Amino acid sequence: MAAVAPFGAIAATPETSDRGPSLNPGTSMKIGFHTDAFNSAYWSFDKCLEWAERNGVHFIECGLIDGVSWIHGLGYQPHVALYEDPVLLRRKMDKHGVRFSQVDAAYPLSGEDGPLRGVPYVMKSIAWAAQVGCPCVDTTDGLHAPEGLQDKESMALMKRSYQQILRVAEAHEIIVNIEPHGYFTTNPDFMAEMQAFSDSPFLRMNLDTGNTYIAGQDPVAFLRRFLENVSHVHVKDVSESLARALRGGSTGIAVSHCSLGEGVNTDNIRQCLAMLRDHGYRGVLSMECEGAGGPMIEKSLAWLRATLRELGIDEAV
Repeated sequence: MAAVAPFGAIAATPETSDRGPSLNPGTSMKIGFHTDAFNSAYWSFDKCLEWAERNGVHFIECGLIDGVSWIHGLGYQPHVALYEDPVLLRRKMDKHGVRFSQVDAAYPLSGEDGPLRGVPYVMKSIAWAAQVGCPCVDTTDGLHAPEGLQDKESMALMKRSYQQILRVAEAHEIIVNIEPHGYFTTNPDFMAEMQAFSDSPFLRMNLDTGNTYIAGQDPVAFLRRFLENVSHVHVKDVSESLARALRGGSTGIAVSHCSLGEGVNTDNIRQCLAMLRDHGYRGVLSMECEGAGGPMIEKSLAWLRATLRELGIDEAV
């Protein structure tokens, strides 16, 4: 099997290691965003492409819809359906100078319906991602401990699921990321066990600075433990009020209603960026915050660009 770059076509050719592809040393990273930022504005995916082009953002991440949704069909949802032709969509995106960094297929795999609903969904998403030219597919577990299953039973269930998923991922040379977003994945010991489900270089991690923080973890320590595994990053701040109300009692934030640089997680984000820089990470930093129709995410974009400059990190395109 040929070696694969951690970011598919959007990365330079990497060296390889016994854990899979290693990251090239360098001082540049890419900026992207998750289209969840425009859920509340009821934007279409096309409108998100226009925003990205206007603001010089060349990488995008969205959710995948397996089936037909009326709100998506009417153009009020900023995500993409698997029935949309990936090659035609790629050509449209090319006209805006935008590429996928990752697609979101994060149906929780930890529950009893994970193998029934989640596994086929992720597998279809992998094949679709390969055709659209997207290097990564994001996955996760449920927010809470699954009812009717002990932890060890749920972990065994997910291990079988990920092993099935990885056979398809290896065939298409697509990275499957596990994101800390739920009961198991925000626990670093469980995450370590999940990263060891397979020795495939296509099993990696999507760091989320906000989810790890709201779950009561230290995002910097979390990153330090899994630095070799990270292939994609969600950059997410947390408001003081949300942290006060939920930290340690929740496992994830759907979309942060706090601009980057204005929350209690700001210093952690800056430390994570410096650690990624020192490790030679050259992948995508995907902003996950409320867009408020544009102004809020544009404030986050300005902060992230300024912070990268302060840290001596170039913005790559």
